[in-house]
Amino acid sequence: MPEKCRVVVCGFDPMLVKGYVAANARACWWHISDVLYEKFNMKPGMKVSGELIRIYSGKDGKECAAPREAFEWETSKETGLVVLFPSEAIKKYKLTEFHFVELRIDKIDGKDVYPGETVVSKKWWPDDRMKMAFTLDYQA
Repeated sequence: MPEKCRVVVCGFDPMLVKGYVAANARACWWHISDVLYEKFNMKPGMKVSGELIRIYSGKDGKECAAPREAFEWETSKETGLVVLFPSEAIKKYKLTEFHFVELRIDKIDGKDVYPGETVVSKKWWPDDRMKMAFTLDYQA
């Protein structure tokens, strides 16, 4: 069964994201929970799969998309702590470091995350902290 989490999107400013996306290079990512990192002995290049449930804008903390879309993304080549957003997802949802995403993590490296139960991650970003003082829009 899954781990549900709401995390902040990490990345570069929108102009750099635009360039990195065009080059299909790492532009945006999120950090997996420490519990899963340790439990699965996360390594670079591992596959993390689940469902992208919601995307929230950092401008006002409001939901800006509800894709309910399955994903299978890889951890970075440097560390298993960082899960990369593929360029297609960044373009499709206009993601920048000024967004939050709600995810359900079902499997890591083909293994069930929490067999028989659903766990809410300690990395659940609180509702009252989803409005950022400064944001920039995605640069198409």
